[in-house]
Amino acid sequence: MTDSVWIALLSEHGPWVLLVFFLLWRDLQKDEAVRGILDKNTSVLTEMAVLIRERLPRGNS
Repeated sequence: MTDSVWIALLSEHGPWVLLVFFLLWRDLQKDEAVRGILDKNTSVLTEMAVLIRERLPRGNS
């Protein structure tokens, strides 16, 4: 966005524009953090499942 667009938005709507963009940006950061944690948990659980499967005795059927 160009500077003139920002100036027009701020002069017309005031600090509400900045507040909305800030809240959207923070929401995006939170989503990225949660997604990173879920990806790490998924990889840990997958690795644990593989280790358990390797250590379980296999049946002769």
